[in-house]
Amino acid sequence: MIESAISVLASQLNEFLKVNASVRQDFVRVSNLVEQSGTVVPDNANKIAVFLVNVAKETMPWRAPAGPSLGASRYIDSNIPLHMTLSVMFAANFSGRLYPDALRHLSNTISFFQRRPIFDHFNTPELDGRIDRLILEIENLGITELSNLWGIISGKYVPSILYRVRMVTFDPDAVISQTPVITASDATAAAA
Repeated sequence: MIESAISVLASQLNEFLKVNASVRQDFVRVSNLVEQSGTVVPDNANKIAVFLVNVAKETMPWRAPAGPSLGASRYIDSNIPLHMTLSVMFAANFSGRLYPDALRHLSNTISFFQRRPIFDHFNTPELDGRIDRLILEIENLGITELSNLWGIISGKYVPSILYRVRMVTFDPDAVISQTPVITASDATAAAA
């Protein structure tokens, strides 16, 4: 589900950037900037790389979790939905004489998500059915936090922006147990 959430954001951004630049060329890739070996991913040259930085449990869900439901003959107990926050980086990996393109594409990325901070099934039909909606907010980082983050990523800083993507929900419909409902007539019959 995490892959699906990030992929749909990247796909929507890519379409916007292509229309904005009036070209067919893809500008966005879901990929880390640096391989585990420390080498730069060559396919990310002159692209916006979109990658996961962190996953956290959302502490303030935007709606109250659904409680157990009472059916006609069974009491169904299900898991409380797990709301997650993803920290997703959009890094403009353009260098040399193309550096101004990095700034332009980063500005257009910010503009796109400013215009469209919510992705749901109405405005994004291809959104995974297990995800109710995605809400994007810019994550502000100070210079020290930014330096530490790029140190963890093991890359050289490129123009980028970090977004908090809220609410990816896991297992909202997983049933834990089903218990038959005991009615007053069942209790009277058992006593007799």
